[in-house]
Amino acid sequence: MSAKASPTIKKPVIIDCDPGVDDTLAILFALGSPELDIKAITTVCGNVPLETCTKNALKILALAGRTDIPVHAGCEGPMLGEPIFGKFHGKGGLGKLVLPDPVVKPAPQHAVEKMAELLRAAKANSEKLTICTLGPMTNLALLVKLYPQLLSAIECVVSMGGAYRIAGNRTLTSEFNMLADPHAASIVYSAGLDYVALPLDATHQAMTSSERISWFEGGEVGSPLAATYQLLSGWARNDPHRYGSDGGPMHDPLVTVYLVAPHLFQTERAKVFVECDSQLCYGQTVADWYGQTGEKPDAQIVQKVDADGVFSILSERIRSLSQSG
Repeated sequence: MSAKASPTIKKPVIIDCDPGVDDTLAILFALGSPELDIKAITTVCGNVPLETCTKNALKILALAGRTDIPVHAGCEGPMLGEPIFGKFHGKGGLGKLVLPDPVVKPAPQHAVEKMAELLRAAKANSEKLTICTLGPMTNLALLVKLYPQLLSAIECVVSMGGAYRIAGNRTLTSEFNMLADPHAASIVYSAGLDYVALPLDATHQAMTSSERISWFEGGEVGSPLAATYQLLSGWARNDPHRYGSDGGPMHDPLVTVYLVAPHLFQTERAKVFVECDSQLCYGQTVADWYGQTGEKPDAQIVQKVDADGVFSILSERIRSLSQSG
């Protein structure tokens, strides 16, 4: 399961996020993975308000000793309507984890403009970027609308979001990231890009347990490993009727793990639609599994996860990050 070999060519990525406990783990994993070249971290209103998301992103980078990576704040709310916020991240977004205030300020450039700048540079060099979305898709939707000429420089969009064959986690039908801005998600999924979707169908298979959490023990105080252990220790949902265990689901870390270890995931291809009108099903993601609409499948939707493999490589990379610091 080990994947420590340093590649000669790194995958360039933008991480668009709303930290967030699970965003924190996703970012730390990415920082500990030599396969990835994180060009920028962009933030969006989601689990907590934008200002808090942005401050948390700066704190996470400082924790990992990577303040060289720029953080760009993006959209303060959804394209339509009022923001909704996460329920499991605490007021400050990081659960009970307390990190020092950042000494580095966010970059002045808006997140969408930074995305455009990076894509423009990639296109000029005949390269492509992968965009990871860990929160609502508001920033990416604005990019699609404002800079359609740059979309050819996107290799793939890898996103945590949606619920297909299982119920939603915020409403009967809808997952939080989709519900928070379904109009943005609909724009993104109509843009003709290549997508990998990690919905609740996948994330509910990667549940914490006392054994899996123990793999993160032993970190020095103030290290990424110690922070991860604290975050995971407070992430249980204690709802075995819903999840099949007392633990909590790993949502956002699956995105960055997928980039490094896609062999841990099984996908099914389909065309994705997002409901933006129905009061009952607002924010629901619908997959055309059997080609009934006649539209071309463009999303690989993860349906099976090697959970032990995910937690194993998570602990390996975050432990490595702690040691390198």
